[in-house]
Amino acid sequence: MKITDIKIEIKNLSLTKPYTIAYKTIDSVENVIVTIIAENQLYGIGASNTSKDVVKEDTQDAFHTLSTADLSFLIGRNIACFYDILKEIHTKFSASVGARAALDIAMYDLFTKYIQVPLVDFLGIHHTSLPTSVTIGIMSLEETIREADNFIKQGFAILKLKLGSNDIFYDIERTQALRRHIKSNVLLRVDANQGWSLADYSVFCNACITHKLDVEFIEQPFLAKKIFENSFDAKYDAFRNVAFDEDIITAEDAYKISSRFGTCIYNIKLMKSGGISPALQIAQIGKTANAPLMWGCNDESIISIAAALHTAFSCPHTKYIDLDGSFDLEKDVVSGGFHLKKGVMSLTNRNGLGVNEL
Repeated sequence: MKITDIKIEIKNLSLTKPYTIAYKTIDSVENVIVTIIAENQLYGIGASNTSKDVVKEDTQDAFHTLSTADLSFLIGRNIACFYDILKEIHTKFSASVGARAALDIAMYDLFTKYIQVPLVDFLGIHHTSLPTSVTIGIMSLEETIREADNFIKQGFAILKLKLGSNDIFYDIERTQALRRHIKSNVLLRVDANQGWSLADYSVFCNACITHKLDVEFIEQPFLAKKIFENSFDAKYDAFRNVAFDEDIITAEDAYKISSRFGTCIYNIKLMKSGGISPALQIAQIGKTANAPLMWGCNDESIISIAAALHTAFSCPHTKYIDLDGSFDLEKDVVSGGFHLKKGVMSLTNRNGLGVNEL
């Protein structure tokens, strides 16, 4: 079966409410939507929403790349040449993470629809469901408690608290207030989004012990690549409770992290790696390094969230998921993709990504 056409769109998806992280406030998100159309009305759909702060490219950049590129190399190609096509996509668009991610996801969706299996079955299923964390942005103490209560009422049992407010003692105060308020059976993770110094990190870790904050792990406390500077002096085992996010964009990054720090948590995002194929390369390095995997996201369409969930469930060493990026979208371009019940995510049994166009 041959590819006959490719459709490139950009969609502005409003959020039900804005939220703040260490370096910006977000109230709507643009997603690039790619549809690869084949014979007999078969199609695959992909999406991307990259962060300029992380990969030096935003959605507008990716859309410009795709809408001005010569995509004729895909037209007329036999879907059965799946891996050859993927290799060409990642070679031709090596400079655009967003373009690669959207095309890569669309090809995986198309191919697994073609062979009539869910994507996770093609990749090799190891998990059928996992609880996801849900994110509380930077806000006042009162708003933090109110947001937590709302999520807990919905059945979520893992909260991720955004920190990095430029005041480490306020970060500690918010964490302490939240931990006091929620029950002990609710897990708490924190994400400083590169907002801390090594001294801040040390102060926070000591506060966790002193105040019994029971924080499961800390996500990306430092500026990306800061840990590789000679002046960054800390014991390796000090980072075993760190989930490295912006520090792990490529497979090479993952190798460097594990070579220096041994076992630590990898936070893998399709929007950093450039799609499913490179994400699986990072995951394989994590398996070799005995690193537990966390799968994260940006604010994304169900399309790419579903792709990340299929990929996460195909890796035996996936331990954490943080795939709440579509929950606050006012309106998406698709439905389906996964089931969400009391904070636990599972996949549909439909072919490909399992999404439905609206």
